[in-house]
Amino acid sequence: MGRDRSIDYRPEGASLNSENLRPATFSLLAKAGLQGDFSIHPLQGGGNNKVFRVDLKDSCVLLKAYFQHPEDPRDRLQAEFSFSSFAWKNGIRCLPQPIACDSQNRLGLYEFVQGRQLLPHEVTETMIWQAFNFYGELNRCKQLPGAAALPKASEACFAIATHLQCVERRLRRLRGVDDSSGIDREAAHFIRNELSRVWSRVAESVFDQACKLSLPIDNEIAQQDRCLSPSDFGFHNAILSDEGQLRFIDFEYAGWDDPAKMVCDFFCQPAVPVPLDYYDMFIESVISDLSQPEVHLQRIVLLLPVYQIKWCCILLNDFLPTGSERRRFASHVVDQEAQKVKQLEKARHALQTLTRF
Repeated sequence: MGRDRSIDYRPEGASLNSENLRPATFSLLAKAGLQGDFSIHPLQGGGNNKVFRVDLKDSCVLLKAYFQHPEDPRDRLQAEFSFSSFAWKNGIRCLPQPIACDSQNRLGLYEFVQGRQLLPHEVTETMIWQAFNFYGELNRCKQLPGAAALPKASEACFAIATHLQCVERRLRRLRGVDDSSGIDREAAHFIRNELSRVWSRVAESVFDQACKLSLPIDNEIAQQDRCLSPSDFGFHNAILSDEGQLRFIDFEYAGWDDPAKMVCDFFCQPAVPVPLDYYDMFIESVISDLSQPEVHLQRIVLLLPVYQIKWCCILLNDFLPTGSERRRFASHVVDQEAQKVKQLEKARHALQTLTRF
């Protein structure tokens, strides 16, 4: 048997660098028909994974090294590569072209998009429509060959009850935060008191409103209304290309999901917020192709505060072992205490938006 040339991807594999990536990158480039000298350059910005620009003689490509942990068994590479390949195969071009992947070493090779990330004040109605058109293009393809083989999105939910259960699971994990340091104790107090109290009121309100609207909380939406979702969808996962068009990125959570979850995530993600001025316009566009549009509208409105709480929980992932290890793997955050202080402040700010609760 030949020597095992796989890369060590344990959480302490944060030491993964351009040099120890060379052998696997050479093989992956050869698989894609890209030969000759190359150099690997680390890039900033990956929140969950490591990203590199690979320069060849006449071109460059993006190399992505995916995080994995025993407590987070999601196959991020296959989710992203299969979703991107399906979209690209069906003529959708507002995302980078997938080129090749290496499942053993959890590496993906993609088109390198020249451009920059958006700033929060730059979101315009034109960009909102570009985002919706991407979603619309994907879902015009959902009956085509290959769509059924795509996985469910990460934390996919199809009934109101499962949306609630998903948030409750996140909160339960957070209530177990180790309070051995000052910032951890501060976060634990926030989670077990303010956040949990607001969550209780939100959950109670959802149950009451669902009853008044005659929406059975255990009923799943019809198969025909399930959507192909980019998941974690928003302008934080977009690049403004040098040509002035948005190219959407990061599909490691993508797959089949509830349109209500897609809409709520789109308006709740905090990095590049989508102004609520566009909320009604976006919802109307999404529900227009669904059966019983009015019911889907009710579900989206009902679930928005649920997802506001969920995003508070997501912001606090650094207080969980897997979340902090994933961030270290991706970005070499050295000052974990400072990172935790920043994330707790963001979560507090996000919770303040739930004034009616």
